[in-house]
Formats: sequence, C-alpha cells, structure tokens
Amino acid sequence: MRRTGIALTAGLMLAFVPVATPAWAHEGKLKLEVAGDGATGITVQAEHADGHQLEDMVRLVVSATAAGGQRVGPIQLEPAGEGQGFYLSGPILTPGDWRVTVRAPAPYTSESTVAVRARSAQTPPPPAAKAADPAGSGSRWRWWLLGCGAVAAAGLATALTRALRRRQP
Repeated sequence: MRRTGIALTAGLMLAFVPVATPAWAHEGKLKLEVAGDGATGITVQAEHADGHQLEDMVRLVVSATAAGGQRVGPIQLEPAGEGQGFYLSGPILTPGDWRVTVRAPAPYTSESTVAVRARSAQTPPPPAAKAADPAGSGSRWRWWLLGCGAVAAAGLATALTRALRRRQP
C-alpha cells in the first residue's frame, strides 16, 4: 500500500513537470509585429511564435533604411508601458518611406522587415472659439445674480420696516 502511494505521487509529479516549464514549448522563436506609430517612430508587438506572451524583457534592435539611402540604427528598443511585449522607438525617422528591420538577439532567432511610411507629427488643433450666444450665457448669470440681490434687498427692507414699527409706541 505504501509503494502504491509513492508511485502515484511520483507519477503525478512527473505529469506536471512539462506544465511547470513553459519555456520548452516556445523553441526560441518570436513573432514580431512591426509598424509605424503614425508619426516618425516604430512600434513592435513581440510574443512567442506559439502565441504566448513574453515573460521576460527582450532586447530588440531596430535598423531602418530610407528610400533615398539614409540609415538609422541599430537602436535598442525600450519596453513600453502599454502592455507586455510592446516596444516603442520614439521619434527616430524622418518623414518618408522606410524599410524597417527588427531583430531579437540570442537565444531568439527572430527578425521582421516591413515598409513604413513616416509622417510629420501632427500638432493639436487650436482651441475652438466659443460660439457666440445671442442671449449671452454670461449675461444670464448676471441677471440671476441681480434678481437674487433684489429679492434679498426687498426682504431686508421688509424686515427692517417691521422691526422699526415694533419699536414705535
């Protein structure tokens, strides 16, 4: 009976060993989704080729070549706070068409090359002018204040008049 319990416990422990080490399943490949950030930067979403999220930070490196021959990089990408496996370059490109390559160092053997069109960063629109209110919303408050002041003054005058009449014999 004791041997059966030990064998059963050992079997259960061995059954869960592959689950406890998920790195075996990843085989060192990464899926790199590279894109422009809408201005002059690069974004990368990195995950294991099997779809699992990255558990550790990976030192991704970006290089880019413009249509005119201008080169940028290699530059190491920094992880962004937007999510696990998300990387941003910041503004590194000039406006135009670029061929961008992102590589993952050993032990990962991944590389992704895409075409990116960098654009000048947009400036925010100027604050919209307030639409003119024909009745004047500012004047409405003034009328309310004036009306409340008149009611308060009338109430005070009435109270003072009654108080003075009571004093007179």
